[in-house]
Order: sequence, then structure tokens, then C-alpha cells
Amino acid sequence: MKSKVNLWGTYGTTVLGITLVLLMLGLLLAIEYHSYRLTHDAQERITYKVDLSPDVSDSLAIALSKAVGAMPYVKHVDYISKAKAAEIFTEELGEDFVGFVGYNPLYPSLMVNFNVSLLPDNSTQVLDNFCAEVSALEGVTGVAYQENVVSELREVFYKLSWFLIVFVVLLLLITIVLIGSLIRIAIYARRDTIHTMRLVGATAGFISRPFLWRAVLYGALGGIFASLLTVIALWVASNELSIDLMATVHWPWYGAIAAALVLVGIAITYLSTAITVRRYIVNN
Repeated sequence: MKSKVNLWGTYGTTVLGITLVLLMLGLLLAIEYHSYRLTHDAQERITYKVDLSPDVSDSLAIALSKAVGAMPYVKHVDYISKAKAAEIFTEELGEDFVGFVGYNPLYPSLMVNFNVSLLPDNSTQVLDNFCAEVSALEGVTGVAYQENVVSELREVFYKLSWFLIVFVVLLLLITIVLIGSLIRIAIYARRDTIHTMRLVGATAGFISRPFLWRAVLYGALGGIFASLLTVIALWVASNELSIDLMATVHWPWYGAIAAALVLVGIAITYLSTAITVRRYIVNN
């Protein structure tokens, strides 16, 4: 009875250890996803202002808007007429400056946003070509954007992405080592059983089979529990920090992270068990 209790304690400790290790991996993957999403959204909010001639007609401006919108990598184009620009400026200023000045000095413009996910690695060259191509169109006087902000944001995103990728790889290696150690400890508690089965003539495949199935169960349970704890942690963070981390748009990615945790748990426990059991069988 005592041996059975100790055995169940070993099983529970193994599953708990796998769960905690995979939980750290799940949280880091969630951080990687949200950091990419936030940086990606920030990049797409950067607006390129295409200045138009003050005497450009609405029909030509609309035609220019369609032409620019049809260009590769362009996500959205807004046409801001002189009247609309005056309305926006009046709202920001808090008074009717047109009545004070006597005329509308603002120019019409196109506000362009890019689809960052479609931009190639040499996006700087693409954006420069876009500015040159648009500036050459009839009725366009120039393209303005905050070049320093774009460059700095791209550099920060690049460094952050590589930092998190390296951190995920390192944590994955640590996960493999820790889960492997937990599996070896669990199998060490059954070493007498393995030795007895070898003495009665059991084959290596027959001995390994129950351990491998149990390893798959350990990995699956650890992945499922870690996924649930990851979602709970994200829910708590969403409520405490007032960040919308539980929107439905995120759930497919959370599902992918959960599936990855289950698969990683199964793969590591299966391989660790196969290697460890084989070692015991050969040594005995």
C-alpha cells in the first residue's frame, strides 16, 4: 500500500513538474505573440501623408486615391479634402480659424497606411520607391512621413523579436532538460519492475510500451494543465492591467499555443522515456 501511494506521488509530482515547466513556455509564447501584435499594429498606424495640389479636383483626387490604393503593400487610403481638413483642424483648435483667416489655407491630401505583414525585409527600399512613384503622379506635390519614427520602430521590433526568439529557444532547451530529468526520476522509481520483467524474458518492446504510453499521458496532461493555467494568467492580467487580452481575435492564437504545449509535452516525455527505458534495459 505504501509503495502504491509513493508511486502515485511520483506520478503526480511528474505531471506537476511538466505542467509548471510548460506553463513558463506558454507564458513566454503568449508574450511573444502580443509583442509582435502590438508592434505590428503600431507600424500599421504610421500614416504617410500624400500632399495634393490646392487646385486639384475631387474627381482627380479620388482617381489618385484609387491608384495609390491599388499599389502593392498599401492597406488603406483616406482622401482628406480641403473642407474635411478644415473641419478636423477646427475640432483640434477649438475655434473656426477659417472665419478668422478669411480663407482655407489647408491643402487636400491622401492618408496612406501600409500592410506591414506584406512588406519584404528590404521595406525601406520599398517605401522609398513608393514615395518616389507617388510623388511623380499628376496632382501630387510630395509625400511626408516621420522617417525617424519609422526607422526606430522597425529597429526596436527587430531587436525585440530576436530577443524573444532566442529566449524561447533557450527556455525550450531548459524545458527538455527539466522534463527529461523528471521522467528519469519517475522511471527510476520503477527500475525494479523493469529488472523483474527482464528476468522473466520480456522483450524490450513489451517493457517499453506501458512506459511510453504513460509518458504520452504525462505530456498531454502537462500540456493541457499548462494551457489552462496560461489562459487563467492572461485573464488575470487582462483584468488587472485593463488590457484586452481575451478578445475573440486572440483565441485562434491561444489555441495554437495550447496545441504547441501539448505536442511539446508529448514529444519530450516520449523521447525522454524511450531513451531512459532503453538505458535501463541495456544495463540490466
